[in-house]
Amino acid sequence: MTEAHPVTVTWVAPADPAAAPLLAALRVEYDERYGDGEGELAAYPPSDFTPPAGGLVVLQLAGTTVAGGAFRRHDAATAELKRIWTAASHRRHGLGRRVLAELEAEIARRGYRRIRLTTGPRQPEAIGLYRTTGYVVLPDDPGPWKLHHFGKQLP
Repeated sequence: MTEAHPVTVTWVAPADPAAAPLLAALRVEYDERYGDGEGELAAYPPSDFTPPAGGLVVLQLAGTTVAGGAFRRHDAATAELKRIWTAASHRRHGLGRRVLAELEAEIARRGYRRIRLTTGPRQPEAIGLYRTTGYVVLPDDPGPWKLHHFGKQLP
């Protein structure tokens, strides 16, 4: 973010201490927006976000995790994005876009050709981010969460 404190990008295991702030903040944010942060985070085992099928990236500023995200295998050609997050105090500085760029590059290196993701209706910031970074709207979920689905073809 500044020359004195550049953002560092690190791929980590879900149990790595650098991932803990991301996961803890997501739990709180999901609780506040939907009432079930623990359930969402428990829905996928940590092994989903480890190589070779998945990965988890954190962005740190002066050693503090300020943003991150993960992906997992959806099918042989498609990766699914999960856990995209930026600390509230660091939003609107391009870190979400940076997380997406890092994830997309790694997903392509792993041989996936498509990306999919879902986000909830109470996350308008995420919906805006995905729409402005080339993700196309897919049919929405008629289930109780009314999830928004997005997809993107990789070059």
